[in-house]
Amino acid sequence: MATECGGLMLHRFHDIEHARGGRSAIGATASYPGSVADPSTYRPRTGDIPTSPGVYRFSDPQGRVIYVGKAKNLRNRLTNYFQDLANLHPRTQQMVTTASRVQWTVVRSEIEALTLEFTWIKEFNPRFNVVFKDDKSYPYLAVSMGERYPRVQVTRERKRAGSRYFGPYTQVWAIRETIDQLLRVFPVRSCSAGVFARAKAQGRPCLLGYIDKCSAPCVERVTAEEHRELAEGLCRFMQGRTGPVIRDLETQMREASANLDFERAAKLRDDVAALRTVLERNAVVLGDGADADVFALVSDDLDAAVHVFHVRGGRIRGTRGWVIERVDGAGDAALMSRLLEQVYSSATEDEARGTRETKAAAVSVDDVAHTPTSAIPREVLVSVAPDDKETISRWLGEARGASVAINVPKRGPKAQLMDTVTDNARQALTLHRTRRAGDITARSKALEQLAENLDLPAAPLRIECYDVSHTGGENQVASMVVFEDGMPRKDAYRTFNIRGTDGNGTPDDTSAMNEVLTRRFSRLLAEEAGIEGEDEDGVAYASGPIEATTGRPRRFSYRPDLVVVDGGLPQVNAARAALEAVGADVPVVGLAKRLEEVWIPGDEFPLILPRTSEALYLLQYLRDESHRFAITKHRGRRSRASRRSVLDSIPGLGPARQAALLKHFGSVKRLREATPDQIAHVKGVGVLLARQIHDRLHTSSREEMP
Repeated sequence: MATECGGLMLHRFHDIEHARGGRSAIGATASYPGSVADPSTYRPRTGDIPTSPGVYRFSDPQGRVIYVGKAKNLRNRLTNYFQDLANLHPRTQQMVTTASRVQWTVVRSEIEALTLEFTWIKEFNPRFNVVFKDDKSYPYLAVSMGERYPRVQVTRERKRAGSRYFGPYTQVWAIRETIDQLLRVFPVRSCSAGVFARAKAQGRPCLLGYIDKCSAPCVERVTAEEHRELAEGLCRFMQGRTGPVIRDLETQMREASANLDFERAAKLRDDVAALRTVLERNAVVLGDGADADVFALVSDDLDAAVHVFHVRGGRIRGTRGWVIERVDGAGDAALMSRLLEQVYSSATEDEARGTRETKAAAVSVDDVAHTPTSAIPREVLVSVAPDDKETISRWLGEARGASVAINVPKRGPKAQLMDTVTDNARQALTLHRTRRAGDITARSKALEQLAENLDLPAAPLRIECYDVSHTGGENQVASMVVFEDGMPRKDAYRTFNIRGTDGNGTPDDTSAMNEVLTRRFSRLLAEEAGIEGEDEDGVAYASGPIEATTGRPRRFSYRPDLVVVDGGLPQVNAARAALEAVGADVPVVGLAKRLEEVWIPGDEFPLILPRTSEALYLLQYLRDESHRFAITKHRGRRSRASRRSVLDSIPGLGPARQAALLKHFGSVKRLREATPDQIAHVKGVGVLLARQIHDRLHTSSREEMP
């Protein structure tokens, strides 16, 4: 699937399923019909896996993340999952046979991998992850906000209601050093309940109270409210809101220095230094609760790869990737400009502004509500400045309702994060080159096998597949999906409402398929012959596959090289008869679900393709896509039909007027009891329409009587 924007072809490869054995930009993916996966179908090439630290995700065929892990060396770790199943732990066997895709994200260090792994485990809640459920392995910094006097402590369990947890940390000593530095600025109680009670009974604080690392609420040096405010400040700092705290301390330091209170200024200076020591220089999580989209572009003479990290509230909330094919020789600055235009032009007004109503909820106990990833952030970081930077910045600012800065980071945590995103883009470009060659080879092989097994004169470059969906013969619809060069062409997908001879549908699926094929190919032949006129929907015939004014393909412009129907021999023979009746000479086959047989019109026995055949996989992909598209259309039509009432049959009474009537009277029953004059008082309903409504409602009442 690709979209074109000013000579730029953007291929979404991060979340799109490709042909079996194909690879995503940051991993490998497979799609297959069986209930249990063969890990070899989505195993990435060993040479494609980087040797850098990173985080990897296994996903099932529905796209759900089922396992998240980290590794110091991604290649060494991932290859272990694709060894002989007999050598794997039973739970690992179940995981790799449930998954259909593996993806990875490169980071700069093990600590960054740990942080990102923890964030994604909390976000996706993978069913096979058990690492972070082992409280003995990962210690946390906890603040017991549920107590009257909150306590800061180290713990390995996260079960107490009202407590806030931060971490995990790799070492206990790292938490103790953090607490030691934080208590200089936020002297929160850290003693146990027994020590606190003993100090309160004796009227003397403990050692921490004497050295000013505890505000000593036990002896009422501070009130409970003041002590809670200190605990809240510590939590805000640990949540990433570091900037206001440090700026406030620096302001107090300058004021103390100006007032010649150098002792207090020196203490505040040491407090600021202590907080800066606490702040981890981590490229995966930005401080101060930053909101930013980080775009990195890596290119060569033919292709370019783009990767983006969506940072919200200081955390990575999502990643996306594209491969860009250079079709006009544009430079990196022009490519970046076009990319920003395409990414942000699809956002709705509410999404772009990131309103209070669209706030995304926290995903863990140490998280905060944040701006959704679909919103335009206040800062866009890019690896290369786009053309017309100021113009794009103003455009984004108008869409967001506030200023948006576009910057190229040169130093600090943002530059480090840009390096990480660039590493992922570089990996994507490398994988794209190998993946494209593999995909083209697999698709070409599938089309060649179809031509050979079906005795076609050439490889079927355009294939159309049809399916029918209904519930007990009601709300019949049919779908038409189109594959070109072995890939879906979704802009050419079509749906049909089945009419039948009386307008109420057909008696069976065979008759429905006959109607669909007759309608589709009658129009095709009329347009090819240059016949002037209209079809049954009142749409005028037009000659030629391309619209002269826009250059876009017409609705049913191209003749398919092969027609595929969902079903066995009766459905195939009926389809063949429908095509012959309208004079369309197009090969047609059917794919039966039971044994995946391929039926050819007139043949008594089906064609059995090997289970590992690329041709069979392509036909299954076609059939499944057509079935999905038909069901989606049918559900929508069924839903609309279930909401129909007697008001729908009244001419001139649209949805807006119906809503106004029901809001005024409360129900159809009360509306039926109203007089024409009372109905006419509703806004938008005139005297004539009111009389029609009154007459129709009373006519329907009499029709319903026995």
